[in-house]
Amino acid sequence: MRSYTPAEKRERGRLFRKGAWQAVSDSVDPRLEARIQDIDQAAEQRGARELQALRDKQETDRQAVAAAKATARTARGTDRQAARDALKAAEKQLRTTERVVYRAERS
Repeated sequence: MRSYTPAEKRERGRLFRKGAWQAVSDSVDPRLEARIQDIDQAAEQRGARELQALRDKQETDRQAVAAAKATARTARGTDRQAARDALKAAEKQLRTTERVVYRAERS
């Protein structure tokens, strides 16, 4: 997964266009290609960190669902409905996080 900053996107696009014009004349500056590779490498590293953070969040949400299930199973009386509501909220948050992680892994 690559995660470009807006400035990196603009610079990479500018360098790509400049390189395309140079390719027409068969004299591409190797510094352009090196700079594009540097930008791609930085984006790749940033994307890996972001993906790991998302996976950590997913694991935290799974733990929250497990804790909410345990609370719901042991709740009695008026606390039971509140525990079920908390479980539903935790499951909803987990589903949202799982969708985000899935999309991030596929990009």
